[in-house]
Amino acid sequence: MSPFMSKKQVETRRTKRQARREEIQRKQQQLHAARKRRFLWIGGIGAIVAVVIVAIIMNNILNNNKSVLASDNPAYPVINDIACQTTEQLSYHVHAHLSIYMNGQPVSLPAKIGIASDNSCIYWLHTHSTDGIIHIESPNTHTYSLGTFLRMWEDHFSQLGYPAELDSTAGWTVYVNGKPYTGDFHNIQLKAHELITLAYNSPDAKPDTTYSWGDL
Repeated sequence: MSPFMSKKQVETRRTKRQARREEIQRKQQQLHAARKRRFLWIGGIGAIVAVVIVAIIMNNILNNNKSVLASDNPAYPVINDIACQTTEQLSYHVHAHLSIYMNGQPVSLPAKIGIASDNSCIYWLHTHSTDGIIHIESPNTHTYSLGTFLRMWEDHFSQLGYPAELDSTAGWTVYVNGKPYTGDFHNIQLKAHELITLAYNSPDAKPDTTYSWGDL
């Protein structure tokens, strides 16, 4: 046998090597494509699961809010996410005090603001007596504004002597915990033991600096 390969043999061997390389390349491409399809399939399943979980969570939140925010008496609808319900909500229970002066005279904060006239329901913001104490009793920790309380007084309890002057900030001098307050007093936050003094055309009105809270 000749120690030298013929040109045809060399070409045949080269062709076989090229074919093997191409076969290896095809297999690598197929493996890469399979991995990509598997990754996309797993990612798609994960996305679907995430969407389902989010949908369940949102549905639960909406249902919970719906049940919490439903007033028990249609005559007293939800006001700024505050419901009127048959039982008092005591999970969060704090008190603020409001003093009002108009034309140099003290004006008592009426009793039963936020309490239905037939006692069928009670708002989370309300008064029990004329002592000026605003009761904040809600199912969760939340800071409500004085404006929300005043709106509730005007919209559903105006028969208890709501002063129309409270709709405007003009003419009012305002104090919080004895210190002058600038800005819209409707935005004052009703925090625990907050002392709020509103004085309309009453330059001699003295702001509250202390109050005997007792066990409140």
